[in-house]
Formats: sequence, C-alpha cells, structure tokens
Amino acid sequence: MTEQPVLEVTGLVKHYQTGSRLGGARSVVRAVDGVDLTIGRGEILGLVGESGSGKSTVGKCVSRLTTPTSGTVKLLGRDISTLTRGQMRPFRNDVHVVFQDPFSSLNPRMTVGQIVMEPLRQHGHGNRRERIGTAAEMLERTGLSHDIRSRYPHELSGGQRQRVALARALVLGPSLVVADEPVSALDVSVQASILNVILDLQADMGFSCLFITHDLSVVEFISDRIAVMYLGKIMETTTRGELFRDPQHPYTQSLLSAAPVADPAGVRNRDRIILSGDLPSPSEPVTGCPFHSRCPIAIEKCVTDVPPLAGITAPDHLTACHLVTAESGAPDISAPINSMGGTPSVHNAS
Repeated sequence: MTEQPVLEVTGLVKHYQTGSRLGGARSVVRAVDGVDLTIGRGEILGLVGESGSGKSTVGKCVSRLTTPTSGTVKLLGRDISTLTRGQMRPFRNDVHVVFQDPFSSLNPRMTVGQIVMEPLRQHGHGNRRERIGTAAEMLERTGLSHDIRSRYPHELSGGQRQRVALARALVLGPSLVVADEPVSALDVSVQASILNVILDLQADMGFSCLFITHDLSVVEFISDRIAVMYLGKIMETTTRGELFRDPQHPYTQSLLSAAPVADPAGVRNRDRIILSGDLPSPSEPVTGCPFHSRCPIAIEKCVTDVPPLAGITAPDHLTACHLVTAESGAPDISAPINSMGGTPSVHNAS
C-alpha cells in the first residue's frame, strides 16, 4: 500500500485581476496556471525557476496564505483549498512558512522568546512555563544561545533572525514547512549554516518541505526531488541526481548551463545557452508550450499544443515537452537550426 503523501497539489490555478476599478482596462495575471505537485513524508521538494515564474504564489496557495482560483491542495489527505480562515485554523499546526526576509516577518515589538512562543499561545499549547521551555529548546536546536530570548529582532544579525523564523515555524512540530527563498538575502557563509540547520532539523523531526528558490546550487544541496517551473507551469520534475545528470526539458538545460560552476577549467570548456527575449508576461495568454517563444528548437506543435507533464523516458522523470521521446530521450538544445527557422544562441563560456 502506497503511503499517503503529506502534500498533494492537483491542477492548482491562481489568477489575479489587475487594472483600474474606475472603468480602466483590466487584465488577468495567470501567476499559477495548472500545477501538479506531490511531497512525501520526510521529503524535501525544491521548486526552482526564474523570477516571475510563479514559485512564491504556489507556496502561498499551498500554505493557504492566499486562496487558489481553482484546483485542489490536499494536506495529509484533507482538501484545504476551499477552507475559510476559521476552518483552516486547526490545520495551521501542520503547515508553517519561513519567509525570504526574516526582518519583515518578525514582529519588531516582541522579543525573540515571545515570537517563538506565539504559535504555542495561539494554539493553546501548555501553560506559560511550558511554552517558555518549549521555545527555549527550539531556539537551542536552531543554534541560538540562551540569552538571545530577551533581544528584539533589530538587535540580531540576518542569520540569527532567520534562525528565529525557523524556530517559530517548527515549534509546533508541523508536517509541512514552506520555505520561500529562506537564504537568498543572506551571505554565502551564513546560507550554508542555515541550510545545514534545516537539514539537521528535518532529519531529526521528519517534516516535509517545499523549498522555493532560484539558486540551483542551493536546490541541488538540499532537495530530494526538484520541480522546474516556468510561467506558472511545471516543466520538469525528478530526483535531484537525475535532474542534474540528465535534464530533459530545453528550459531546464538552459538553466543548468547558466549556473555558476566553481571550476575554472570546467567553465572555459562548457557551452552556455543564452536564451533570447525575456520571460513572457503572465497577463498575456500563451498558446501551446509556455516556453516556445524562447525555445531554440521549438517546432510548430509547440506553438499550438500544450505538452502534458508525463514520464516519457522514465515513470519518475516527468517532462512537459513535445520533443522528448522514449526512443531518443532529451532533445539537443544546441542543434544548429529548428523547423521554425530559429537558431539557438550558444556561447562558449570563455
């Protein structure tokens, strides 16, 4: 019998209305446009893509900080996508969020101890003495000293603030943590320490995690599986090792080619795939594959037909691309010309 996933997202859609309410032109921003995700128990799923791809909106819908336009979000088997704020309250024990900017996410009028105790107080866990003890233990597990409990957020460094935010998110022992760019605002050395704390606590507490980032080195370090997102849709998802060893979608290949490599010889000898144009506007409908306008090997079918996210070469390696076949596998994005007459922009890194 297959174990029930902690999170199961099916056909998730989130559209926003923009424009003036006084008679001006209005449009629909398709921030998320049909996303399917599954996270197993104790699994870390990395969600990666460029800015504007809809990653953070997925995180907000999953944690119900915003209500999806359509689709289902199942947490521990229960559909929470249409629950009201009051109905969601019992489920707040099971899903918590770590935000990108720890300073703006912490109450400046509360001490560190009060911040970490607040979820316990809100959900009626124990008496005050017990809450103080639980908060102190959680702060210690995130690597913070005993005397920090009486300090205020403005008295802490960026790394300390993020540890406090992490302690607050984990103090109730949630089943799922949504980490939205939790280390992108920190120095590289501090990033490493925070990532190691997350991995240590995840191994100890067993929570699942949706880890949202644009940094490929971070997602490679921390994730069990990775989902690549572009213009509100999932382009590819598979295990961490498989994605970096055999990327199948042209967009994934271009992302990996642009990632920094700590190997001067390797940088000189590899080809970089430079995509033309910018990410299309999510307020303008796109037919077919959302990546076709920038894909150097797109064919006519890519313009007209939406490719399904399917296990074409392997059941656990899902790709949304018409050019991936079971016989030939991933297409060669550096091919000299495609059937639509375009040429890829491939540059030697030297």
